[in-house]
Amino acid sequence: MTPAPVPPPSSGSAPDDDMELARRVLEDGRYLVLASADHDGNPWPTPVWFAREGRELVWVSRLGTRHSTNVASRPSVGIVVFETPVPVGGRPRAVYAEATAGEVPDADRERCLAIFDRRSRAEGLGPWTLDRVVAPADLRLYHAVVSRFFVLEPDRDVRREVDLGL
Repeated sequence: MTPAPVPPPSSGSAPDDDMELARRVLEDGRYLVLASADHDGNPWPTPVWFAREGRELVWVSRLGTRHSTNVASRPSVGIVVFETPVPVGGRPRAVYAEATAGEVPDADRERCLAIFDRRSRAEGLGPWTLDRVVAPADLRLYHAVVSRFFVLEPDRDVRREVDLGL
């Protein structure tokens, strides 16, 4: 599937403003909404608490969850991170992403776990160790590598690609 063309930036917002907005939302965001689909294309969105380093978003999920099963069969996902709370009628500032997701392979597990562990400790949630994300534990470590980030134009539902320099 070819991605929809992305319109050029309008005069209403400078690329530097978009970049700053995207970085702030990604840094402050606690949850991402992972939009996955099963092998038949049936969509399933789910929020997951995440950590980020560069273009990589890392989370843990239980074995057999619908979103985990979905990314195993269809690794292409959509992601949104948005600021909360937002007053009713307000428009949340959000970052959208196209990414490839999956369970973290053995070779990358310690590196990705370190990303997740740093955020967990920074948030006061305690440490994460390998024994929490490998058998016999029922949690596994997942990640998404983002290929493209987007923001919406102010007051319009038109996406604009953002280069975060990552």
